[in-house]
Amino acid sequence: MRTTERFSLEVNCQRYQTLNMPPHRKTCRRYDNPGDAHFLTFSCFQRRALLNSDRSREWLIDAIRLGQQKRQFDLWAFVVMPEHAHLIVLPLGETKISQILTTIKQSTSKRALLWLRDNAPDFLEKLRDIQPNGKESHRFWQRGGGYDRNLRSINDIYEKVAYIHDNPVRRGLAQRAVDWRWSSAAAWLDNGDDPLSIDRGSVPPLTILDERVYDRG
Repeated sequence: MRTTERFSLEVNCQRYQTLNMPPHRKTCRRYDNPGDAHFLTFSCFQRRALLNSDRSREWLIDAIRLGQQKRQFDLWAFVVMPEHAHLIVLPLGETKISQILTTIKQSTSKRALLWLRDNAPDFLEKLRDIQPNGKESHRFWQRGGGYDRNLRSINDIYEKVAYIHDNPVRRGLAQRAVDWRWSSAAAWLDNGDDPLSIDRGSVPPLTILDERVYDRG
């Protein structure tokens, strides 16, 4: 596929997410190109703030860690927001993005729905989803694959890292990126592993020309 055609499809994918088309009309294409990092975004069901508690955030952190332990991907950056999450990952071996998302989203969803059934069964009605074929289920995540963009340049990678880390600041959840515990901003600053370690060893280094791109704390 030519570069212009691939770019056109990726733009269409972004427009699909922006226009909030019916979730069963999946038009987003994924490109599992070896060596490409991916910028991933996935949202909670109906954009509800289901990640607004430390409990649910820990479930998601545990699920991301599981993917690392299974050697599905290297994790380069992440942020957990109240109703969505962003990740930058480098798939390892022949792992597909769909497999990574299944590991992360399925594990989180199972734990969340089990907890709700035991502790807040009335809330489950808010998560009831009726598919076009009439099948009903309870969902933690929005139906569909979310947003997926291949990152093919060092500038793209570091710009997206900065974007991810600045999310809580833009939303007024923290004064500085490093103050938001549920992101990799602090890990990038001091190589820490709370709440989750990142795989800095595989992140391509900035060149002298690129260093101005990522200059945020």
